[in-house]
Amino acid sequence: MLEITNTRMNHLIDPSLHIWGWEIPVYLFAGGMVAGMMLILGFFFFKGREKEVDCVCTNLPLLSIIILSLGMFALFLDLEYKLHVFRFYTTFIITSPMSWGSWILILVYPVLAVSLLLRLPKFVSKLIPKLEQYSNKLKSNRKLVKSVGILNMVLGASLGIYTGVLLSTFQARPLWNSPILALLFLVSGLSVSAAFVHMIAKSVYERELLAKADNAFLVTELFVIFLFIIGMVTSTKIHQDAIALFLGGQYTAVFWIFVVLMGIIIPLIIQSLAISHKIKHTPLAPIFVIIGGLILRFVIVSAGQYSSWY
Repeated sequence: MLEITNTRMNHLIDPSLHIWGWEIPVYLFAGGMVAGMMLILGFFFFKGREKEVDCVCTNLPLLSIIILSLGMFALFLDLEYKLHVFRFYTTFIITSPMSWGSWILILVYPVLAVSLLLRLPKFVSKLIPKLEQYSNKLKSNRKLVKSVGILNMVLGASLGIYTGVLLSTFQARPLWNSPILALLFLVSGLSVSAAFVHMIAKSVYERELLAKADNAFLVTELFVIFLFIIGMVTSTKIHQDAIALFLGGQYTAVFWIFVVLMGIIIPLIIQSLAISHKIKHTPLAPIFVIIGGLILRFVIVSAGQYSSWY
């Protein structure tokens, strides 16, 4: 694991060795999104909403498994030594974010599998009728359901923190070398997941609740972006040069138009009007939030590789 971690660090320090492409932003996006979905799922289980016919918790476990698997596949494609992937699980390095992330991801799957059994989608019940019996037994144990809810929230929070911390621990790139970046990715992941679940939820109560939560996350995200920029501008000359990529540099337009305006401000306005019942809930705002969250990761990963200490 140490060898793999050092190799990744060397690739990051010298862009001529390895340039991160689309795989890492997609991996970070998928991880952050699933982290938020697990928090929502865990909260609904803890509150007993799995008993409601229209609860979105019927869809979240399977969707989380699919999205997370796609994200991990993207990461696998980016690995320099793909045949050595098993080494992530032959040791544990407490100072390595990748080591923490590898084990968190492994723990996430069984919890999501049990969550899937608690609220089986109809097509799964038809494909494997016997699963319905196990599902009924699990659902009848309220303490077990609450425990699964708590596990979802704990692992979801851990996964979200990991996706936020991953880039900020790399000191080789000034743009990434900020503790605020970890918070930005965490809040963005929560916002994206709330928007996505809000979009697919059938329950009016859940749509209202998640729209309100997403608005809170969007406001927080704007504040965190402000702190991120201020922290960079008031830091060393190297950090000032790095953030200049967003303040008149080549990433200015895409960051302020697609991330801030389209991904945060416009959805915040639309969802505020929907919550106050001035307009109907529309999938437009969640779609904008999701696209903005994805572009944020592409922009940060790409721009970070242009910033350096020399």
